[in-house]
Amino acid sequence: MKSRLILVHGAVLFFCMSAIFAGKLVAQTPAEKLQSISQVLNLSPQQKDQLLPILKAEAPKLEAIKSNPSLSKRDKRKELKSIHDQADPQVKAILSPTQYGQWKDIRKQEIDQAKGKE
Repeated sequence: MKSRLILVHGAVLFFCMSAIFAGKLVAQTPAEKLQSISQVLNLSPQQKDQLLPILKAEAPKLEAIKSNPSLSKRDKRKELKSIHDQADPQVKAILSPTQYGQWKDIRKQEIDQAKGKE
């Protein structure tokens, strides 16, 4: 079981890194982002319906942070984490424990990606 969980997390990280380097997570609409995430997390239609408003609500905030040249890498990371933390309780209630672990990995990659830009 533990080795399967490690394998799943490794696959998620590989997907995230591939998507980041391909530029797929950079300028996605919330619906496009949901589609990408849905493929990784194997979301049900109900989960998709519940997650889309969350992604739509945070999209302008995330984009503003990512595109703000006056923020340092550290400040970008801090701001992105703050926005993610606000939505976290809602997301955790929607996803299974395994999906939620994968979600956290995706979010970490998003923060690391923005932190790398300046």
